[in-house]
Amino acid sequence: MNIFITGASGFVGSAVVRELLGAGHTMLALARSDAAAAAIKSLCIDVHRGDLTDPESLRTGAAACDGVVHCAFSHDDFADRANNCRKDREAITAMGDALVGSNKPFVITFGLARFGGRAFSEDEVADVETGGDRAAGEVLAMSYASRGVRVSSLRLPPSVHGDGDHGFVPMLIDIAKKTGRSGYIGDGANRWPAVHRFDAARLFRIALEQAPAGARLHAVGDEGVPTREIATVIGNKLGIPVEPVAREHFAWLGAFFALDTPATAALTRERFAW
Repeated sequence: MNIFITGASGFVGSAVVRELLGAGHTMLALARSDAAAAAIKSLCIDVHRGDLTDPESLRTGAAACDGVVHCAFSHDDFADRANNCRKDREAITAMGDALVGSNKPFVITFGLARFGGRAFSEDEVADVETGGDRAAGEVLAMSYASRGVRVSSLRLPPSVHGDGDHGFVPMLIDIAKKTGRSGYIGDGANRWPAVHRFDAARLFRIALEQAPAGARLHAVGDEGVPTREIATVIGNKLGIPVEPVAREHFAWLGAFFALDTPATAALTRERFAW
């Protein structure tokens, strides 16, 4: 298949590109800047200039291909979650509308960081009331299953790790370096699931090739790592104290680091031999 992919030059997206190329797929990748275009060309795939805020570029890219993998998410301002989620919904609408009635695959990316307290499973539907604006994006995407699109949601944990990681955990490391202590919130028993980016990339390919319309897949390798353990590893590596801190110690990231958000991938492994 020739796949339209967003976020191809990113940490997760570049791993997905590698996985899809290895499986014999070709790609047309969205690029909003010269730097992104150069990075995409270095991956030996075709460039489609556009932006998540340019619906026409998304529609034409999606319509020109045999399927879509949507890895991109705006991080222009990490703290402005509502606006970032609005951009994502608009991007999903543009690409989804281009695929209506085609039965082409449309794999979107969703975060598991808003569910908590127990191991969240694949059969549980995102709740907009508790999951907020990001959950609304998954609900929107899943609505295309009844409109002739083979849409699926690949849910990623807050820690997707591997060489070159620049997500939440590296941010925690930077905060520890700047403050001279590696902190955790409360007793640090709240849990974060995790996965290696290459394992997640393989699941993106499986979703693209196999997932039925409306499927939800969990890219979860570790169901829940206590945040105290995360802080301990960081502190030991840096040789600084590990101790409880106030949520404000982490600025806006504190809201995420305080979450207890375990998740299971049992059904994903059973259904897709991941």
